[in-house]
Amino acid sequence: MSPAPDGLARAVDSHRAFDSESDAETTFVSTTTAFDGVVDAESTDDGVSFTVTVIVPMLSTVTDDDLAPIVEDGWYETFERRVTDVGAIFRIERELTPAVSHDGSEAVVTATLTDRNVERGVDDAAALIDFVEGTYVQGIIPGYTYTDPVAGLLEQARAAGGSN
Repeated sequence: MSPAPDGLARAVDSHRAFDSESDAETTFVSTTTAFDGVVDAESTDDGVSFTVTVIVPMLSTVTDDDLAPIVEDGWYETFERRVTDVGAIFRIERELTPAVSHDGSEAVVTATLTDRNVERGVDDAAALIDFVEGTYVQGIIPGYTYTDPVAGLLEQARAAGGSN
């Protein structure tokens, strides 16, 4: 295992979105998303490489209702298309296309970004995790009864929007 990049511990500790993984100096976990967001960092010749992985549930696993396979397939295709079109969410311009895969119960979004500025890299890793969560929430199909974590996300959105 290579040593932690210079300044990584300080950047992670001072960031509101992350906690350091206790066993690994180079792994940190998002604390501001309902989903599993993990970042692995390592030193490279170009700075620090941040591999971001976000695991989200497939819709059929977070609803009490029956979800037809064609509905879930269409939802996943839309989620994949949207989440790979990252846009201008980062502090600097980045050419980044996340990889998306799924099994029966989870979709996994993975992307790697590199930065010479550790704090900016940590910020951009957090932005990517937030983007994945926001993209997921935008794609939730109305008319179904959802369970957690989706039910909690919808409740937060309603509260923030001022509706009951």
